[in-house]
Amino acid sequence: IAGIFAYLNYCVPRTRKEIFETLVKGLQRLEYRGYDSAVCTYKYMDERWLTEKDCMDLEVELDTHFGIAHTRWATHGEPSALNCHPQRSDKNNEFVVIHNGIITNYKELKKYLVSPTLPLHSPVCISVVSLYFSIKYFYQKSNHFSPSTPSVFLTLSSRFPIHPHPSIIPPFSLSFRRGSPLLIGVRSKYELSAEHIPIQYNSGLFKEGVQEKNSHNRPDKSDNSTAVNSDGDGKAVEYYFASDASAIIEHTNKVIYLEDDDIAAVVGGKLSLHRLNSLAGDDSVRAIQTLQMELQEIMKGNFEAFMQKEIFEQPESVFNTMRGRICFRTNKVILGGLKDHLKEIKRCRRLIMIGCGTSFHAAVATRQILEELTELPVMVELASDFLDRNTPVFRDDVCFYISQSGETADTLMALRYCKDRGALTVGVTNTVGSSISRDTDCGVHINAGPEIGVASTKAYTSQFVALIMFGLMMSEDRISLQPRRLEIINGLRILPDMIKKVLTLDNNIKSIADELYQEKSLLVMGRGFNYATCLEGALKIKEITYMHSEGIMAGELKHGPLALIDKHMPVIMIIMKDACYTKCQNALQQVTARSGRPIILCCQDDPELSKNAYKTIELPHTVDCLQGILSVIPLQLLSFHLAVLRGYDVSLPLPALSLWTLIP
Repeated sequence: IAGIFAYLNYCVPRTRKEIFETLVKGLQRLEYRGYDSAVCTYKYMDERWLTEKDCMDLEVELDTHFGIAHTRWATHGEPSALNCHPQRSDKNNEFVVIHNGIITNYKELKKYLVSPTLPLHSPVCISVVSLYFSIKYFYQKSNHFSPSTPSVFLTLSSRFPIHPHPSIIPPFSLSFRRGSPLLIGVRSKYELSAEHIPIQYNSGLFKEGVQEKNSHNRPDKSDNSTAVNSDGDGKAVEYYFASDASAIIEHTNKVIYLEDDDIAAVVGGKLSLHRLNSLAGDDSVRAIQTLQMELQEIMKGNFEAFMQKEIFEQPESVFNTMRGRICFRTNKVILGGLKDHLKEIKRCRRLIMIGCGTSFHAAVATRQILEELTELPVMVELASDFLDRNTPVFRDDVCFYISQSGETADTLMALRYCKDRGALTVGVTNTVGSSISRDTDCGVHINAGPEIGVASTKAYTSQFVALIMFGLMMSEDRISLQPRRLEIINGLRILPDMIKKVLTLDNNIKSIADELYQEKSLLVMGRGFNYATCLEGALKIKEITYMHSEGIMAGELKHGPLALIDKHMPVIMIIMKDACYTKCQNALQQVTARSGRPIILCCQDDPELSKNAYKTIELPHTVDCLQGILSVIPLQLLSFHLAVLRGYDVSLPLPALSLWTLIP
């Protein structure tokens, strides 16, 4: 998803240089999302667009100003200055808008709107929206936020989340959320009047939202702030609009998370929230929350990239996932977010695990042990496929939604689909305040800490551990399962130390990468508890190195994939001492019979495998259902080193065309 960042300083003097640096730094904090083009736009709230000559003077001080910035994936129209967001409605720049995602009904809107007198300025779908808003707003000769304006937002359809944000309508700024995350940071030297902002339904003019206590309709002159403009009564305040809290935390820890179909408006320095209609179950207020994130948590430190830093953070992130939840003295596991629903979960007839990408792989990795510990059938579903099939869901199902961000679009749509059918919903996320954490009936925060790297690493292992803890909690009263539970709990106790041992193999793994980085393809195979590791390892290699990579079930080798094996095809095999050990040895024989040169991830002191391997990566041995946590880390490290050797910036998944453009 693209990144959005905007900054509004109301009666807070800032030079153009300061504003520009704030916008650029905000986008840099969102670079982990990836992009292929980016743009910044400057505009006064109450004046015409700056001229090119004016833009050159970066020392000019502006008391009130609104700047917006955007990193874009080119889905409609190639990466270029013309197609970058923001998009404008016409040559007079009466309306400017940016959004995330794709507007799927843009063709219908285009047929309705475009004419020789109202041409589009770019082929991107957002250009249609700019024109649409311009007609709806300006040509209705409205000078206020009218009841029709929310309905304009709601007529936009999108397969992916969109938010035309922040849209500039002098003297207003509007932000709209549908699906994709959007939060607003608030910074003021004055105390806010309340901790909650009321929602206004189908209202006409803006009403007061956030404002300071003891407002006298003028800013405090001792703050060096000038008088408010003719539209406002509030004191000096700054607003930060962003797709992610990581772009805001260095400025303020006071944030408001918008819900779907919320419209945030800022007029005269005052923020108000609007919705078209009140629905059953809707909250009538939005809380001003305090972020617990620290700035140093999103800094790279001494590492080359966020991905590398987060791989090496896994001993701590896994420990934090377990901290306060497992008592190793009494062997009790308590997930506070689930304990009130535990009886209902135990009465269900099946568990449905839903996710995308890495989160899906975490569900695959734990399916076998969850079936064993819960004695329930466990379905693992890709969110997009789950929706395409219109999968039957019943009231006695329990559906898990696994997402690092808690904002994954397809997973959110699957959540709404299941809620409509009465199933109990459980969120497993890494982000407090995310849509999934708010919309599910209960859930588990994995507490892995901010994950900035594009390729998810520590979130995967923490999701893995969180789901295993759920199985342990479900099986606490099963007498026959107590020896198995004790074995797993003891394995979890020493897991952080085991991960530290695996990380010491980094130099060995880099030497293997030195041999592989010029290859065009790579196969990763295993079975049983390690099949998910193959899928996840292959995904990391594809995502970061742009090398073709495929995760293969070793039991399916003779049903097609064996045809790919020869002395030129690199093969990584995961063969651990578990129930599938002998079967994986059979697969190894098939690979060597085809002159394959397998690189084997195996347990320490396994001489039989070593003599048949081209190279080995020897890992500490742990409980079979936890071994995937240890075996995935070498593949994470391998993908990182391969990407660096192939000349790619690990922090940006595609080469970025940076267009820091000031549009006159």
